[in-house]
Amino acid sequence: QLQLVESGGGMVQPGGSLRLSCTASGFTLADYAIVWFRQAPGKEREGVSCISSSGVYRNYADSVKGRFTMSRDNAKNTVYLQMNSLKPEDTAVYYCAAAGSCRIYDYDYWGQGTQVSVST
Repeated sequence: QLQLVESGGGMVQPGGSLRLSCTASGFTLADYAIVWFRQAPGKEREGVSCISSSGVYRNYADSVKGRFTMSRDNAKNTVYLQMNSLKPEDTAVYYCAAAGSCRIYDYDYWGQGTQVSVST
């Protein structure tokens, strides 16, 4: 089965950290750029960050720049999103998606999402 699976979500206090993982099953993740999105209740989906297939190019939304870092381990078929200094406004369901590049907004695969909650 061709799919992406996210993991690593949970509940954390403000200022805390989480690392999300996005693992590919049934296809080679190294062939794709990976994008992280998030969607909070009542809000539109927001692009958070993207990493190119090689890992050389990365971009981040202004809202997470300096706090979030994407990386990838193609040998493990996995991409990571390290989230530090978390804020309550980071609370959302986080999804990963695979595309041909970070400039192609047509996604071949999506994960099912993982919940991140930041609260006291």
